[in-house]
Amino acid sequence: MPKHKSSRSAAKRFKKTKSGKIKRRMAFKSHLLSKKSTKRKRRLRKCTLVEKADQKKIKRLLSK
Repeated sequence: MPKHKSSRSAAKRFKKTKSGKIKRRMAFKSHLLSKKSTKRKRRLRKCTLVEKADQKKIKRLLSK
């Protein structure tokens, strides 16, 4: 059996935490930033966790 490759696009976007949850970046932070408030842009800098409903799909993409 050949080895399974992880999806490179998913590997660049998601990271696994020590406890097995999946971390992701916030959306809406790439362009058209002048109309967004400083407070909103500051909040978008932080990482967040992937929702439970999507975790199974993402884990399958990341499995090596």
